[in-house]
This record gives sequence, structure tokens and C-alpha cells, in this order.
Amino acid sequence: MFITLPVEDAEEVRARVPGRAGFGSVKVDAVIGGSRWQTSLFPDKGSGSFVLPVKRAIREQEDLAPGDTASVTLHIEVE
Repeated sequence: MFITLPVEDAEEVRARVPGRAGFGSVKVDAVIGGSRWQTSLFPDKGSGSFVLPVKRAIREQEDLAPGDTASVTLHIEVE
């Protein structure tokens, strides 16, 4: 499952990380509820935003299903 960031949040990510890694990805620490994990945001041309992959274990732990709204905190990893 992927969560699409709001476009205004994607613009902030682009401003903070102008020189992104391969494929335009951005390394982040993500937090949903009591779950925290390391992953990357990936650009989504269709929405003009970024998508956040959410592992099955996280979805199950946080009781998330497709179509749900989730509060996500992202910490951009500075290299």
C-alpha cells in the first residue's frame, strides 16, 4: 500500500531536498501511530506528489486499509 502526500507537503519536500537520489527518491523516517520505520518517498508523476510505501506489518499493526486516512510524520534523512 502507498500513501500519497498532499501536494503542498510534496512541494516542501522538494524545497528541502533539491538534489534527490536516484529516481528522485528521498530517504525518510516515517511514523504512523506507534510504528516507526525507515523508507523512502518516491515521486509520483500522476499526482505531482510523492508516495510513501507502507509495509504490511505496519498496516496490520496500525489497522490501516486501502482508502483510510492516516496521520503521518516524516523526518527527512540528511546525508
